[in-house]
Amino acid sequence: MSNTPLAGRHALITGGGTGIGLAIARALADAGAAVTITGRRLDVLEAAAAEFPGLHPLQMDVADEESLRTGCEAAIAARGAVTICVPNAGIAEGKAIHKMDLAFWRRMMAINLDGAMLTAQACLNGMHAEGWGRMIFVASVAGLKGLRGAPAYTASKHGMIGLMRGLSEDFLGSGLTFNALCPGYVETDIVTRNTESIASRAGISQDEAQAMMVKTNRHKRLIRPDEVASAALWLCLPGSESVNGQCIEIAGGQM
Repeated sequence: MSNTPLAGRHALITGGGTGIGLAIARALADAGAAVTITGRRLDVLEAAAAEFPGLHPLQMDVADEESLRTGCEAAIAARGAVTICVPNAGIAEGKAIHKMDLAFWRRMMAINLDGAMLTAQACLNGMHAEGWGRMIFVASVAGLKGLRGAPAYTASKHGMIGLMRGLSEDFLGSGLTFNALCPGYVETDIVTRNTESIASRAGISQDEAQAMMVKTNRHKRLIRPDEVASAALWLCLPGSESVNGQCIEIAGGQM
């Protein structure tokens, strides 16, 4: 296999400036793809692109339909049809249902689910025209089971997986595949923020709060972002063509 098996491919990754998104962006760029990384903070995206060749920053808010559509159109105009699409942008906040208002629920859905749907929609025409495409949704183990204390987040990730499964059926045999990565707790800024939030709410130390998350992963450690990125890269390489409509658990063991 070539050292650059994705040469000539254009990948678009929402939330691509940090964490899992950035790890996936680097893996795809290293394999030869031109990678558009999007996010709300242009300075973060530009810093990421400056450190790694092949990354192209694009300011875009997935919760704003006009921003998303305009951004995707600009990326396609600059680098051609998106044939690898990674709806990754998301928020992870816990709140019990009796403490949740409709604004909190709608914000969670707007970013995690609506943003994923709009991103997929904006990229599908190009994939279909090319006769080849890889749609990789970054979901969560919370898309496969209930996450205690986070019903809105759980619902948003279940919805993302439902979207993925529906699309995989719609495009069977087309050369396009649709899959979801379902990691447990990953060593990212989101986990750091959640650690601080849990510690504050529960009146415990941050070490104790992190230990609560770590023990949820079956192998009792945080997952590295590059472990998730390796799975995303594999789904884009020759030999993965028959993997379609699947949820790939990255959690250290069976959920």
